[in-house]
Amino acid sequence: MGKRLIHQRRGRGTPAHRVASHRFKDKIQYRAYDDLEKEGSLKGKVVEIIHDPARTAPIALVKFENGEKRHILAPETIQVDDDIECGISAPISFGNTLPLAEIPEGTPIYNIENTPGDGGRFVRSSGTYASLITHDATQAVVELPSGELKSFHPQCRASIGVVAGGGRKEKPFLKAGVRWHAYKAKGKKFMTVRGVAMNAVDHPHGGGNRQHPGRPTTISRHAPPGRKVGSIAAKRTGKRR
Repeated sequence: MGKRLIHQRRGRGTPAHRVASHRFKDKIQYRAYDDLEKEGSLKGKVVEIIHDPARTAPIALVKFENGEKRHILAPETIQVDDDIECGISAPISFGNTLPLAEIPEGTPIYNIENTPGDGGRFVRSSGTYASLITHDATQAVVELPSGELKSFHPQCRASIGVVAGGGRKEKPFLKAGVRWHAYKAKGKKFMTVRGVAMNAVDHPHGGGNRQHPGRPTTISRHAPPGRKVGSIAAKRTGKRR
């Protein structure tokens, strides 16, 4: 029996894999596709640009003319007090949101809806963009950042521009501790060496001719340092029947 895969362990929801979702700012979705957008456009002003631990890109708080406030994925070059528009008559400029049928071919776009009205599903990571290849009355063909050509309904909405934060991967981590904090912010488990892979001198589970703990993995809460590894003070272990 091999070791459990990381996506199997994540499903347990234990603290090692739990994301700090209470720090997340908002769920990023387009506003409802109503008559204001279907027949014209709705203007808004960028109030604030915010760091969101939930994602790699910054987000912008927009206040629309009708009083509605909503967070959007911030595109490159956007600033506080900039104006954006949503709707079929919005101009083709960074940050504006239109249906794919109204966007010229070759335009860089991001946050593309999979089905009309779902709020945006594709191309949301920092520094990414897709290109609108062609569109007609039945479909719009988009080249995703991976190079894949995908067809969308022409009424699916997308935003014009490139997602901000594109230089994120260019800055080196330099220290393992910095990477540890980056993993923890996203709820990812930092890489560690398993005890059974060590020598007996380095870990209570180490040593032997094969990788196995060699002793019960449950341990008393009052065990001395160096022995306190494994399932600490477990009330029960094993599969529930």
